[in-house]
Amino acid sequence: MTSKSYLLLTLGTAAGLALTGCASSTPATTAASATTTTTATASTATTPTEAPKGPVMPGVGLDLSARDLSVSPCDNFFQYASGTWLKNTPVPAAESSWGSWNTLIDQNNAVLRNILETAAANKSAAKGTNAQKVGDFYASAMDTVAIEKAGLKYLQPELARINGVKDLKGLQSQLVRQQMLQTRSVFGLGVRQDSKKSTEYALYLGQGGLTLPDRDYYLKDDARSKTIRAAYTTYLTNLFKLLGDAEATAAKNAATVLRLETRLAKASKDRVALRDRYANYNKMTVAEANQQFPNLGLTTMLPQVGLGAAKEVIVGQPEFLKEASAALQQEPVADWKTYLRAHLVNSVTSALPKAYVDESFRFQQVMSGAKQQQPRWKRMLRSTDATLGEAFGQIYVEKAFTPETKQKAMEMVANIKEAMGEHIQALEWMSPATKQEAIKKLNGFTVKIGYPDKWKDYSALTISRESYLKNVLAARQWEFKDNIGHYGKPIDRTEWGMTPPTVNAYYNSTMNEIVFPAGIMQPPFFDPKADDAVNYGGMGAVIGHEITHGFDDQGRQSDAEGNLRDWWTKEDAAEFTKRTDLVGKQYSAFQPLDSVFVNGKLTMGENLADFGGTALAYSALQKQLKKQYPNGNVPQYDGLTPEQRFFLAWAQVWRTNARPEYLRQQVLTDPHSPAQYRTNGPLMNMPEFYQAFGCKDDAKMVRAQNVRARIW
Repeated sequence: MTSKSYLLLTLGTAAGLALTGCASSTPATTAASATTTTTATASTATTPTEAPKGPVMPGVGLDLSARDLSVSPCDNFFQYASGTWLKNTPVPAAESSWGSWNTLIDQNNAVLRNILETAAANKSAAKGTNAQKVGDFYASAMDTVAIEKAGLKYLQPELARINGVKDLKGLQSQLVRQQMLQTRSVFGLGVRQDSKKSTEYALYLGQGGLTLPDRDYYLKDDARSKTIRAAYTTYLTNLFKLLGDAEATAAKNAATVLRLETRLAKASKDRVALRDRYANYNKMTVAEANQQFPNLGLTTMLPQVGLGAAKEVIVGQPEFLKEASAALQQEPVADWKTYLRAHLVNSVTSALPKAYVDESFRFQQVMSGAKQQQPRWKRMLRSTDATLGEAFGQIYVEKAFTPETKQKAMEMVANIKEAMGEHIQALEWMSPATKQEAIKKLNGFTVKIGYPDKWKDYSALTISRESYLKNVLAARQWEFKDNIGHYGKPIDRTEWGMTPPTVNAYYNSTMNEIVFPAGIMQPPFFDPKADDAVNYGGMGAVIGHEITHGFDDQGRQSDAEGNLRDWWTKEDAAEFTKRTDLVGKQYSAFQPLDSVFVNGKLTMGENLADFGGTALAYSALQKQLKKQYPNGNVPQYDGLTPEQRFFLAWAQVWRTNARPEYLRQQVLTDPHSPAQYRTNGPLMNMPEFYQAFGCKDDAKMVRAQNVRARIW
């Protein structure tokens, strides 16, 4: 189970979650564009009666034309803030959703594409340099003529290894190979910090082996799940036919893969259960694990991957691994070979001839609703970023990230941390003992902004222009070896879990760190030309979001050193749970589609972080305004108060149009709520929002006092 919490997880079109849940979703002209009011009815909204004290000036940073002024901000702020934009901005054919995030990602991609194309055009870069590796990797990825000509040539050695399996021992050896190739076969194996002893790296073993995004896709009998299983079966059948199987054999093989994956799915924990950090931490000796899961072949596997010295392993889901071990012995070896073949090929379709790419996309369409495939350069850019992101990230930050931006971000972090400290001290429900631990944790945060102090070393990775597939397989093995190589070494606190160009941010509980890549430090999150209200509503809320992750339902379980430890009094924990239960209940009532409801338990951590992010950023803004304008003459930009601009900036960051297929998958698999609820959910509980827009008690955006949630 990952110890990172992300601001945004973008749904992968075919399988689970890549980086990234919400990065994409879905007017009358009045004098309101020049004043603070809306066209709301008197029963739900009023204009704040206090006259502006400061000057009224034109502003930047907000898209005021996006608003729908026929909607009251007090009825539906998501629609009020972005309704015209939502109506006039359809989801592009190649996307499953579209929002402010995508606009920024596209701007970023233009810079990155230029870097990559320049690198690919340079065929004289010194061998072994980052420039050579980045250029050759991208050039090989874009060389579709060579890919077509090669066919399965570079995959044949791996297919032959699978074909050569004769018995359980051979199968175990092949599972080791699949771990190295990262084909997500049967289980997951890796090294990361020990959640209960964050000063040491530990070996982790957990559930895996599924191709569909979630166990429920295999087990549910609703029409949507059946449609997806049918599409998956068709996809597998066509893959096997492309590999040379006859129609009947291909269909039989597809059924075999689905049957084995369904068996693994039945034993898998669901995503809510995976949020229980204690239940997913089961440390045992390697000997004990080998006894409990004898058919995984752990004692022979670990020396093969360089982990022969490991004496202990942290098992995430013992019941799953018991079932996987039983299945490896009970199911025919031939069936497992079929399963491994499918997993291998499915994991590399993007590096195979067009026929494979097209089959993969046809299946992805059913999952995502996208009407056409993204251009190859965009897909290969993502692949290069995932593989060599810190190599061309160095060039990227020189072009796109200034020291002034980093300094401003550091100041905002300091202000928002200070606000969090004040919020903690002011909590009526928390005891002094727990407050002391919470402040200690807050003061212990490591802040990373822009790019790593120490860049990743790719010297052991060989990349050439010979074959994109060969490069992909080499990079996966290098990455696996790089991860395993941490075992037994001191904790590397300079490592980043995201590349510099990434438009995202994260909190890592075992490091107790908040991380903001250079990619996110741009409009609409941060605009050096905009007023503080806009930047605090955007980037400030992002910073507050990540800080709050240290204190959400999962993050609160780690202490200042990053150790999984209960530092709460029993009474305080009960009070916290009482408040979070209320948040869960609120979100579980949200219904993005007919008969589809948000899962308040799955999205709990992200919802709490959104609650905290807006509250902390708002407080920090107020402090900043008092500091800047001690006489109270705060300027109004575009006729809007700073408070109104703050909330509009928050809403416009999350404006998103999404296809129904995307929303269904998001609700099932993503720990983030759909965009409209990320926008409205926290604000419905904030008296500061009601006041900013003059909302009355009977307004739809106003929750009654007895059902209002406020944690931090």
